[in-house]
Amino acid sequence: MENTIIEIIGAILVLFGAIFLFLGALGLVRMPDVYNRIQAGTKASTLGTFLSLFGLILIVPAWWGKLVLLIIFILITNPVSSHVLARASHCIKVPLFKKTVVDQYEPDAEKLFKNKSKEA
Repeated sequence: MENTIIEIIGAILVLFGAIFLFLGALGLVRMPDVYNRIQAGTKASTLGTFLSLFGLILIVPAWWGKLVLLIIFILITNPVSSHVLARASHCIKVPLFKKTVVDQYEPDAEKLFKNKSKEA
């Protein structure tokens, strides 16, 4: 009885994870520019993957070590990769959405790229 309840909770977590992954994919289609798409995809996919993996830990406890390693790997690589994509997009001057109010990275980017062009 106790195992059944834990497996049901795990299945619910996997379902919520799948919903978040779907919403992340929907965000990739619906968002207006690259920066919003990166943000929507990264946050939703990170949370969706975590929920799915935590659910799997409850459903198949023997896999907990491998699943925890996957969670740590995703926790480290997902934000870093999205930051690199956003920074590269900004570097090649991918335009912001027309209703964007502030570009907080622009002053720092100008200084950084001026210094790199002088070194080259």
